[in-house]
Formats: sequence, C-alpha cells, structure tokens
Amino acid sequence: MRDPHPASPTFFPEDILARKPVLNQSGSPEFVFRVFTNVPEFQALLFTLFLLLYLMILCGNTAIIWVVCTHSSLHTPMYFFLGSLSLLEICYTTDVVPLMLSNIFGAQKPISLASCGTQMFFVTLGSTDCFLLAVMAYDRYVAICHPLHYSLIMTRNLCVQMVLGSLGLALFLSLQLTALIFTLPFCGHHREINHFLCDVPPVLRLACADIHVHQAVLYVVGILVLTVPFLLICISYVFIASTILHMQSAEGRQRAFSTCSSHLTVVLLQYGCCSLVYLRPRSSTSEDEDRQIALVYTFVTPLLNPLIYTLRNKDVKGALRNFIFNKSV
Repeated sequence: MRDPHPASPTFFPEDILARKPVLNQSGSPEFVFRVFTNVPEFQALLFTLFLLLYLMILCGNTAIIWVVCTHSSLHTPMYFFLGSLSLLEICYTTDVVPLMLSNIFGAQKPISLASCGTQMFFVTLGSTDCFLLAVMAYDRYVAICHPLHYSLIMTRNLCVQMVLGSLGLALFLSLQLTALIFTLPFCGHHREINHFLCDVPPVLRLACADIHVHQAVLYVVGILVLTVPFLLICISYVFIASTILHMQSAEGRQRAFSTCSSHLTVVLLQYGCCSLVYLRPRSSTSEDEDRQIALVYTFVTPLLNPLIYTLRNKDVKGALRNFIFNKSV
C-alpha cells in the first residue's frame, strides 16, 4: 500500500549550491580570465610581444594626433577625424592591454563584477570607431563628389557634432547593453571567462539563466553598429567611384584613389573582425576563435591605422618628415 505520508525529498548542501548562483563574501560574483599558456618561457614571450605592440600603438597613434594638432596644413576635417580615430584607439587598447598583461604570469587575478562591467562598457564603447569610419566616408564623398561646396558643408561645427554624435550614440548603446548583461545571474565563484577581456559574448556564456532575449538584443545592437554604418560607407563609395571614373585628370584620379584606399583598408579590417565576433550565429562560433579574432582588433587594427594613413598619405608623411628633419638639424 502506498504511504499516505510520503517522505519529503532530501536536498544535500551541494545540490543547493548547484541550483543557486554562488556569491563571494561581498555578495558579488568574481571572474577570472583563461590563461594563454602555463609554460613560463611562452608567458615571457607573449608578455614581451604584447607589451611591444602596445607601446607601438601608443607611439604611432600619439604621433598622428601630434602631427594633426601642430601642423596647420592638416587642420582639415579629414585629419580631424583621423586624429579622433587615433585617440579612440589609444583609449580602447589602454582599457584592455594593461589588465591582460597583468594576467599573463602566475595565477589569474580575480576581477570583480563591477570591474568587469566597467571594462565591458569601455570595450563596447569602441563601437564609436564604426560610426566614425562612416563619418569619414561621408567626408570623402563630399570632398570628391562636391568639391566646390566642401568648405561650406564640412564646417568645424559640423565636424565636432559628428564626432560627438558618434560618441554619444556609442555611449547610449554601450550603457544599455552592459546594464542588460549584468542584470543576469552568474553561477559559481571565480567563473572563468574564456577570453582576455570582459566582452559581451564570453560573459554571456557564463550566465545561469535563459539568454535568448539577450542574444537577440546583442544581434540588434550588432546590426546597428556594424551593418548600418557599413551600408552607408558602401553607398558613399558607389558615388565616389562613379565620380572618380568620370574625372578627366589622371593625377586627380590617382590622388582620390590614394586617399580612399587608406580609409577602405581600415574599414575592411575593423568591420571584418567585429562582424566575425558579434554577428556570427552562436552555433558556428568557437570561443577560441573569438579570442584569436579579438587579438587582431586589439593589436593589429590600432597598429595598422597610423601605418596605413602614414605610408599612403603624402601630407602626413611630409609633416612627419619635416618634424624629424628639423629635430636632426
């Protein structure tokens, strides 16, 4: 006969811990980043390589900002946007690289929920680059397709408003996305992030809740940040290419192509890497692949930006050459 008073199920402490997010003593979960390698020799090599790349990024982008600010011949909208882009690259890498370098050697240092959220906010604020590249494409469109009205359209006030507008839009999206992610519960203590920074996709994987809505929001933000500006850039370059092909002067065509090719190279690097991380379906993404791609847009893109614009731009090369020559005399 069935017992009319069945015994209530017994829960052991470990069962309770498995069902609830485990918090540290301060009531907040902590995270640790996955190590690149446990081999001391490789750790020293990676530390030296990443530090060298970081210093080169700082020097290269600082040189661009200095040249743009100190040479009156470069006080034009195009170089104002270029200097703003270099400043953003310095801020992004400074937010990511020092913490990454501090975690290469030895045991991984825990990072608090607040610190991780702060870093994620500034990492996603890097979407300003995408909006700024679209602004630079519009600048090239006006310069090549409407040269007689360029100074009337691209005024100083408009340029400042475009940069501040790009920053404000990125700030709004970054704040909303970061707040949405960190309303999720995170299970366990010292959760390991399979990355070297607190980015949205790897942190989202650690949540112990339904994340379908959060993933949908991430895709919508990714479309707003990547797809829409990229389409505007493509439309701008369709008109630019049409105008260049109808130019009578071979020298004018060469100068226009030279100016646009630098910008297009940076666009392909920036949008290509970011699209692979944020717009790929989750089923086709690999955490290790995301980390490798993130290394590219953390080190390679900020390093190549000043090199591309310096090597392919006669005005910037001339200003740097004059500075070096004057210092050596």
